[in-house]
Amino acid sequence: MDLTHLDEQNKPKMVDVSDKDNTIRIAVASGMIEVTPEAYDAVIGNTAKKGPVLQTAVIAAIQGAKQTSTLIPMCHPLMLTSVKTDIEELPELPGFKLTVTAKLKGQTGVEMEALTGVSTGLLTIYDMLKAIDKGMVIRNIQLENKSGGKSGDFTRV
Repeated sequence: MDLTHLDEQNKPKMVDVSDKDNTIRIAVASGMIEVTPEAYDAVIGNTAKKGPVLQTAVIAAIQGAKQTSTLIPMCHPLMLTSVKTDIEELPELPGFKLTVTAKLKGQTGVEMEALTGVSTGLLTIYDMLKAIDKGMVIRNIQLENKSGGKSGDFTRV
């Protein structure tokens, strides 16, 4: 398979999507952060000194998805039509699972936007809790599924 981000002289380029059809494209990504019981209790009890951790992480995830093209060099600036987030409390870990769903009607996919949203949201949780727990672990940031576009659908099994 040829790499689409390289031209004939092997120089980096942003892919030309002008001939692609506008279709509905949806991507869902997720990731987890493992924290200490003390940090988990601070989030659940809303006692973290920097404020409401999960609410701030939701806003950060949305902002991260919207800013993807400024962070990832070959990503196209996209007109997202929807960014939804879900944070699942995992008391047995303890920690949290963040899921981001990005959607648009356009000529290129939104996988990177969903993944960047998850990464930004989880990093925000880390930032807000680092005074309590510097040993937090962010892991399993992954594409769960995507639909739309020429390459077809994908679902993680």
